[in-house]
Amino acid sequence: MKERFLGVLDYLKRKVDYADIRILDESTQEIRVKNGEVNPVHDRNRGYGIRVMRKGSWGFASSCVFDRARVQKTAKEAMEIAGASATLRKEKVEMSEIEVAVDSYEMPSIKDPFEVPFEEKVSLLLDCDRVMRQHRDVKVAEGWLEFRKTKKDFMSTEGARIEQLIVMSGGGISCQTKRGGDVQNRSFSDYGTRGYEFIESMNLPKESERLREEASQLLVAPECPCESSTLLLGGSQLALQIHESCGHPIELDRVLGTEAGFYGTSFLTLDKVGKFRYGSEHVTITADATLAGGLGSFAYDDEGVRAQRTVIVDKGIFKGYLTSRETTKNLGQRSNGCMRASSWSRIPLIRLTNVNLEPGAWPLEGLIGDTEKGILMDTTKSWSIDDRRLNFQFGCEIAWEIRRGKLVRMLKNPVYTGITPQFWSSCDAVCDRKHWRIWGVPHCGKGEPEQTIPVGHGVAPARFRGVQVGVKR
Repeated sequence: MKERFLGVLDYLKRKVDYADIRILDESTQEIRVKNGEVNPVHDRNRGYGIRVMRKGSWGFASSCVFDRARVQKTAKEAMEIAGASATLRKEKVEMSEIEVAVDSYEMPSIKDPFEVPFEEKVSLLLDCDRVMRQHRDVKVAEGWLEFRKTKKDFMSTEGARIEQLIVMSGGGISCQTKRGGDVQNRSFSDYGTRGYEFIESMNLPKESERLREEASQLLVAPECPCESSTLLLGGSQLALQIHESCGHPIELDRVLGTEAGFYGTSFLTLDKVGKFRYGSEHVTITADATLAGGLGSFAYDDEGVRAQRTVIVDKGIFKGYLTSRETTKNLGQRSNGCMRASSWSRIPLIRLTNVNLEPGAWPLEGLIGDTEKGILMDTTKSWSIDDRRLNFQFGCEIAWEIRRGKLVRMLKNPVYTGITPQFWSSCDAVCDRKHWRIWGVPHCGKGEPEQTIPVGHGVAPARFRGVQVGVKR
């Protein structure tokens, strides 16, 4: 079958300026348990997408039919679309150079999750469900496991021939408590590019006990006060804070306005590179697709560019973007390998990889001990942010009040608000490597039609001064 695609690629090489073909074979398994009821979903999805550049414009077509006639027809459709696009384009597309790769890569994993017995996975979730529902206040208990195995072949008219096999494992648990008119929720989830050993490392039965007790305690906890406060963010919450206020605004297609639908543009315009104060000296942010186990890790992106580590913010100063071969040409740079598509039927877009807050020097206990008065919040409950990624509000599932360096009581319904550069400029401490962890976000959305894709965020808990918390009554 591969020879069939190579033949079409040779044909395209004579007809267009550039072409690439992505062939995907993806298997997925999802198991959900809710109050003892098991709902499994198994799927396999195979197809290919052909992208061509002709007369300075893109064309893309895809199919899940693999016979020779259909492959050839799909290639011609892509050329026709490129020709039609050329009649409307404002600027000619140009692509930066790359080191053309011929390579094969398999993401390391110990236990293939698809070979682990189905009964073992269900038993794990049922055990968690049973533990969480042991408290009378728990009305809803849920658990889920998700696995994905993606085999991707990439080939281009430049000579790239790349094979990748990536396995994703993840899941989580949540429980909802209710007493009178008050409802509280506690959850825990994570994902990584590893095998079933990742699920075992999460220790979900133990986490079930913790969530059950915390969800019940929240029902009698006082409300988060409304005030300007010192704020500590736990890793789970800080991962989404990075995602929304640091990850999306550094996508260069948003900045250039070529991808603005649905999720908006960015305040990080080109004139800010190298001189804009994004955060305090404690804030260094990297985008790194090479991290072992990160959900945004891979060997090559969907343009055949090798995975890289890029410094985005260096000690508070904004340094650069997530890019593609097309967006970097006019900047005199090369792509840092961030083009990915959610499936064979979608054209690649600039996407987050693993966007990380680099660790600092504080142990978590020391950071709490150094805080005279403040609030520690964790685990996202709700969020909103404007279409330029400046003004935001996050609600968390749980918080703890800090007094004289100690956690003194639990708080419920915590909320904090801010403006992105002011918020990151208020960061005065980040915890050390011991507390640094890559959190997986399995469903990051972008584009129209929407594409959801897995990304990762490496963070350690951090402290911010003078943050508005609580809800004004």
